[in-house]
Amino acid sequence: MVSLVFSHHPCGHRAFFPFSFSKKTTHYERSFLNFDQNQFVKISMIRSIFTLCVFISALFLSAHAGEWNQHRGPFSNNLSDESITSANWLKSPSSIDWKVKTPLGFSSFTTYDGSAFTLIAEEDEDGLMREICVSVDLKTGKREWSTHLGIMDYKAGGGNSGASDNKGGDGPRSTPSVLDGKVWAYDSDMSLYCLSAKDGKLIWKVNVLKEHDGINPRWENACSPLIVDDLVIIYGGGPKQSFLAFDKDSGKVKWKTGSELATHATPILTKIHGVEQVIFFCQSGLVSLLPKSGEELWRQEFPYKVSTAASPVVAGDLVYCSAGYGVGAGLYKISKQGSKFSSNQVWRKPNDVINHWSTPVYHDGHLYGMFSFKKYGAGPLQCIELKTGMVKWSEDGYGPGNVILAGEHLLALSDKGELSVVKASSSHYQELARKKLITGKCWSTPTLSEGKVLMRSTEEAVCLSVK
Repeated sequence: MVSLVFSHHPCGHRAFFPFSFSKKTTHYERSFLNFDQNQFVKISMIRSIFTLCVFISALFLSAHAGEWNQHRGPFSNNLSDESITSANWLKSPSSIDWKVKTPLGFSSFTTYDGSAFTLIAEEDEDGLMREICVSVDLKTGKREWSTHLGIMDYKAGGGNSGASDNKGGDGPRSTPSVLDGKVWAYDSDMSLYCLSAKDGKLIWKVNVLKEHDGINPRWENACSPLIVDDLVIIYGGGPKQSFLAFDKDSGKVKWKTGSELATHATPILTKIHGVEQVIFFCQSGLVSLLPKSGEELWRQEFPYKVSTAASPVVAGDLVYCSAGYGVGAGLYKISKQGSKFSSNQVWRKPNDVINHWSTPVYHDGHLYGMFSFKKYGAGPLQCIELKTGMVKWSEDGYGPGNVILAGEHLLALSDKGELSVVKASSSHYQELARKKLITGKCWSTPTLSEGKVLMRSTEEAVCLSVK
């Protein structure tokens, strides 16, 4: 059973809190109606009527509730606005709606208006391997359209396709974002595309390598575009333009800043001390910017070796980040005095609490996710106490897969294509169901959208109904 929850949506969807009244709202009601302050009954009646009207209106304003419109979900944190209350659907063979081929790459699914979007790689009419943005019908899996992006051309070690130790693999790494009838895709060769969500036709394109002196990291770009109001935000540009914001409709540059070398982590949108901000995880560490202007709010140095691929995780005024290759994890407290921000270390665990590229999810004081480095097929799903970095429980057999949170339950996808429903409890590992669903390498993130779970590998994808 799935229940919808209306929540704050940092990516353009409108928030609704039906039973919250500010002082400003109360003052407006009294002055406009010229009521005496002692007329509590009349005011209460007006409030009730007003609340009912707002509630009904919100049903229309929240028409996009349940959509998973960007990498790591609508809230940029692997949290779904739907809740899973049972695992019976996973145990039932009838829950599988469809399967389709999704050749090559580690792109995840996003959803919008009854369609699902991802990036794959196929040969074009000239026999060249191209990255392709595809749209499929969410109910049937039937391909609706496909649009060719860049030609696959992996340099400096490439994607390590077919490597015996399970490293890499050719194909796109990023996930398309979708909103307001448009799809934004950032391919491995660092070209940013804006497409029509209806038919895949090109609206605009920016070649970051050529137009912004971009520097592509080893294993190619994996950053997914972040949509914030009227902006699409990425990184990968050269000196003084590492961080880039474009008008999402026209492709016009709105701001550019920074001289940081990009790695593979997708930036996140969050709010700390009431200030909305975009946090990048790059070679120098964490960098926080105001999304509207690109103004820097704070930064935190963090060690770098080879790559940082997992996105940071925010819990209140705490920011967690982790990387492989001997780096480990750290937790930082963000403070604010006046308009100035600062960052201070809470704890640091070198070469421990490692997220290679699997970003954990935060819930009730704890992190849940895949913590290991190069333990393909064997690495554990773990629960980590955020404030201490201590392991509360650990369960082997997941590898570098990914996890999302739906209510009080985790959807955990192993790198072998097994999906598990696990209770999000810090007391002990509680698995409710587990099933092998697809073949191929699964380094992507599962999606829960409109009562359907989508997951894919380097070979195929599956859609399940949560009943």
